[in-house]
Parts: sequence; C-alpha cells; structure tokens
Amino acid sequence: MTHRIAFQGELGAYSHEACRNARPDMDALPCATFEEAIEAVNSGGAAQAMLPVENSTYGRVADIHRLLPQSGLKIIDEAFVRVHINLLTVPGAKLEDIKEAYSHLVLLPQCAGFLTKHRIKGRVSPDNARAAREIAEQGDIHTAALASELAGEIYGLDVMARHIEDHGNNTTRFLIMAPDAQMKRRDIGHGMITSFVFQVRNIPAALYKAMGGFATNGVNMTKLESYMVDGSFTATQFYAEVEGHPEDKNLQLALEELGYFTNTVEILGVYPAAKSRHVD
Repeated sequence: MTHRIAFQGELGAYSHEACRNARPDMDALPCATFEEAIEAVNSGGAAQAMLPVENSTYGRVADIHRLLPQSGLKIIDEAFVRVHINLLTVPGAKLEDIKEAYSHLVLLPQCAGFLTKHRIKGRVSPDNARAAREIAEQGDIHTAALASELAGEIYGLDVMARHIEDHGNNTTRFLIMAPDAQMKRRDIGHGMITSFVFQVRNIPAALYKAMGGFATNGVNMTKLESYMVDGSFTATQFYAEVEGHPEDKNLQLALEELGYFTNTVEILGVYPAAKSRHVD
C-alpha cells in the first residue's frame, strides 16, 4: 500500500500541516472533499486519512460524524493543530501596499483587529491555501492571503506578519483514519481514548439509562454528540468518546450496560490521547 496520507483541501491547508506534523514520514495527498479523502484510503491510493472533527472556536466540522461510521475506516490516532494565521504576500511587497487579504470565511473574523488597524479589506476565498496559491499566481503586491506558514513556503510567498489572529487559542482537532483498527494499548502517558457510535432503543429514558453505566463504573465520557440518521427526526445516532481501553474492566461493564438500551453499538477506534489534548 502506498505510503501516503490523504486530506481534504489544497497543499498548504491546515489539514496538510496536521499531516506534516503527525506523519512527517508520509507523503500528503490533497483531495477535494472529505469523501474523496476517505475513498483514497479505501481504494488503496493512500494508507491513512487526516480528517478534522472539531474546532475550539467553531465547534464540530459539519457532516464529519455522519461520514465516520459509513467510511469503512477506523480511528487510529488524533492530532491537534494550533491555527496560526499569517499575512502572506508576494516577494517585494510592503505592508503599506496591501489593500485586500483573501482567506476562508471563518478565518477573516479572527484577524479583524489586524485588518482594521492596517486598513486592509478582508475578501472571502473557498480555501486559505487556495488563496495563497492564487495570490502567488497573480503576483499583485496589493493583495495578500491569510494562511499558514506552510502555504507561504509551498507557494513562494513572504510572511509579512506572523500569528495575526486576535486570539491565540484557536485549535483544530483531527482524527487519523486507517482501514484496520489498532486495538493494542499504545498509552504514551496520557491514557487511551475509545470512540464509538450507538443508537438507543425506542423506550422511555433510554439515553439516560444507557449513560448510567459509564457513571456507575467510573468511566469519564469526554464527548457525546447526536445527529440525525438519514434525515429522520425520529432516528438519532450518538457519537461518544470515553477515556480508557475496551479491555479495562470498568469500560467493559459500561459497554455491556450500554448494550441493554441500544439497538447498535460500533467501536470506531481505540487510540492514545494526544499530549496536546491536555495543553491549555
């Protein structure tokens, strides 16, 4: 199998940065959509996929939890990227030359203070890495891109100003997916995480009862999110993450109890908690 890791976006995107940081020995494969990144792994075009699942500022990534159970892939690791935004310009440009800066819609408000101070108008681009590529192709000293330093490196742009975001705690969490689960304990000092999806039975207080086993067995649930199944208002699936390994006795008991109140339970992955999870 090819030694590549697929991601959604163009070269220089923050997902590409996540690939480089977490899998520096693998070649990054850009894909137009999340579905294409998943298919690249299923077809053998890539060994793994890097998928963003949530952002500390904007919450969960739309549709990603719907895709995970259907992907045919398993979670083998997690990764975090601090989203540092930089003003990228063509070589030779000066800060006073810049009149417009292009980036993704969600990045522009995060640089409002800097843009206002320097009287730069924010312009929307479908992708921050694409903005960097197009700025490089156009060669206009009056336009800039708001993107990662990696994008500047790839497209030959200068970093006119670094880390210009108004708040420096914007972080995106990624899940690394592969065809086969890695159930072996790989605790690197921060514990293990087990991710799973389930659907509760259609009985009164089913969710409350299903969650009770985790509380009584001392299992810390770090995430519980719901989403509709096939657009139905009556069919709800839940995505959950808990601390621990399925071989831990307390988690075994909690999952057994969960089974009494659910129609389906599927473990999506068992992986070590990243160090960045515990960094403020």
